[in-house]
Amino acid sequence: MLSSQHIAALTALVATSIARPSPHKPAFSWAETKYLITFGDSYTYVQGTHGLQNYSFIGDAFDFGFNASALLSDRIVQNLTATAEGGPNWVEYLTGCGLQPGLTNPRDCEKQLWDFAFAGSDISTAYTPLHHNFTVSLVNQTKQFEQYANPVLSTFVDPAKTLVGIWIGINDIGDSAEYDVDFPTFYNELMTTLFEAVQGIYDLGYTNYLFMKLPPLNRTPPNLIRAAGPLPNATMIDWYDQALSNHSAGFHAQHPDTKVMVFDTTTFLNGVLDNAAEYGIKNTTDYCAAYDQPYIISDPAMYGCQPLSEFFWFNTGHMTSHTHKILATEVEKFLNEQ
Repeated sequence: MLSSQHIAALTALVATSIARPSPHKPAFSWAETKYLITFGDSYTYVQGTHGLQNYSFIGDAFDFGFNASALLSDRIVQNLTATAEGGPNWVEYLTGCGLQPGLTNPRDCEKQLWDFAFAGSDISTAYTPLHHNFTVSLVNQTKQFEQYANPVLSTFVDPAKTLVGIWIGINDIGDSAEYDVDFPTFYNELMTTLFEAVQGIYDLGYTNYLFMKLPPLNRTPPNLIRAAGPLPNATMIDWYDQALSNHSAGFHAQHPDTKVMVFDTTTFLNGVLDNAAEYGIKNTTDYCAAYDQPYIISDPAMYGCQPLSEFFWFNTGHMTSHTHKILATEVEKFLNEQ
């Protein structure tokens, strides 16, 4: 028989357990996710009717602010030039939003896509210069979102059913490839700035994050500027990816209520390049020089090209829409496994 002292001790222990529940992993379900909010560069941007042609869904550095009417009347454009890939890109394939030619209202999609990426963007001008004076850097994309987009989206977007997707670094690592710096240290500084920007998104209540590692930029087709071989090299890409992984883990450690996922884009796409035939790709080292011509999709032979869907690369810096579809399929599998 338990003594009254034992009973009192057990009662206190139970009370303590109730008051201090054991930590658990934050819940995330891609199937139940209704909104994808994205930031990044040309690999992620989609054209909007209120965006800068070839660069954004909405606004630019000279047209930075917008009101509710502008955002909610904005439409995703889908045509040959509406992304940097000659067709839908990974976020459109991932959500199924904006795939059809013409215009799409994000609010009509089962998974709504709200894309604030800007083509040509780097993380911050503290490290690399703007590609154009109208470019919106990643840190300014998040500021634009905080100041103008979130006050509108928060009226109907549930952060608990939202995934924030960030793919950035393609321009950063390329623009800085010939800097005279210690690259592991430099990439860590970039990540510190990136996650300071992410903190602003977290402060708005968003807790689910997907970060994408770099594509295999060391295997892009040669161009006139770097015909002898592209930079960055594989080692630099690995350093950048490791910095992203480390800072993602650190961000989660600081915010245990977050679900922070890092997709190994580099490894997966290197696998696609190495086993291209399995994915219906016949050309991994070149691209069609007429990729931006008006009939390239319907009649590639007119320009002496095989179908664009048989190429891995769309041009010297971007992947084809077909490759983006392959990537999106794997990203969706990854998210479902979470």
